[in-house]
Amino acid sequence: MRRLTEIIVHCTATREGKNYTVEDVRRWHKERGFLDIGYHYVIYLDGSVHEGRPIEKVGAHCEGHNASTISIAYVGGLDKDGNPKNTLTPRQEESLYNLILELMNKYPSIVSVSGHRAYAAKACPCFDVPQWFNLKMKMRQART
Repeated sequence: MRRLTEIIVHCTATREGKNYTVEDVRRWHKERGFLDIGYHYVIYLDGSVHEGRPIEKVGAHCEGHNASTISIAYVGGLDKDGNPKNTLTPRQEESLYNLILELMNKYPSIVSVSGHRAYAAKACPCFDVPQWFNLKMKMRQART
């Protein structure tokens, strides 16, 4: 098993309210010359989490940062006109947070969570992932 140190969050850069599947994303990535879907997980609009590329395999999602990372993409990221927007549904947000916690518990070597935009000149995933995650953690701690 490869040594995992970071989770990188992405969006599919699709218009809000339109659902797509792992198979759709796999097809898009293969059309771009990838061997398979680049993401390890995809979160649908209803919050369901679907596996993409196996975690044991290096992803194809963030140039120069694939070897030690796990990638999670949520369906959405654009408004109805095609402009960048955080379109996370409440269920997607809950699933994203829970999946990150689950992966961090399973792989204690993961020490950071970031968004694709930290490494590329893109809006993806259309929100500040570290700020969001830290706020969610503080809210969780305040409840306990």
